[in-house]
Amino acid sequence: MDVQNSPDESNLGNEPSRPMVYEIRIKGHLGQQWRHWFMGLNILLEEDGNTVLAGAVVDQSALHGILKKVRDLGMPLVSVNPVGSVSEDLLTGGL
Repeated sequence: MDVQNSPDESNLGNEPSRPMVYEIRIKGHLGQQWRHWFMGLNILLEEDGNTVLAGAVVDQSALHGILKKVRDLGMPLVSVNPVGSVSEDLLTGGL
């Protein structure tokens, strides 16, 4: 069965070419100076000592690049959660 050609309720509306918003949680705190290195993702520090990198990721290749940078820093990855897709308005700069 070809999963890509068999849409079901879990993958309807998920276009591989559409940017997705992710929350990437890592153990330890990162400073804001890392924001540019993490492709402009927001850096949110949690009280439990974790950092959340949050924002739009253009495609799966970019997501893997971000995860590689987390690995290169030696910081343990806690979770990667897709939050939703980026709306067309946000992509074009309108609201």
